[in-house]
Amino acid sequence: MFAPGPALLESSARRQLQQLNTEFGEPAATAAAILPALSAQLDQHAAAVRDILEFGVEDSARIPLSILLAGYVRGLLDHFAEGADGFLAGAPQIWHEADWLQLRLAAVCQYADPA
Repeated sequence: MFAPGPALLESSARRQLQQLNTEFGEPAATAAAILPALSAQLDQHAAAVRDILEFGVEDSARIPLSILLAGYVRGLLDHFAEGADGFLAGAPQIWHEADWLQLRLAAVCQYADPA
């Protein structure tokens, strides 16, 4: 068996983040544009993700951001799937009712592409 190269890992990570952005990031950003409280929550979650990756991952500056974020998301989803009998809700229909995980996933997208 072979280890995937860095280019393959980064390509896979970008693809995962694009899918996440379609489901969570874009709808949350649209809602946040008219809901200041949601915008503030997303900013705080994005700052927390930044701090976790910057201070909690050794040599994080040497690892592409897309790989760090995709790994973080995988860990979150695995953790929540273990505690929720394997059930994870998708993006909320009404963003001001989003739970912690939904906000965190949307914030990962915001952090990945802050434009």
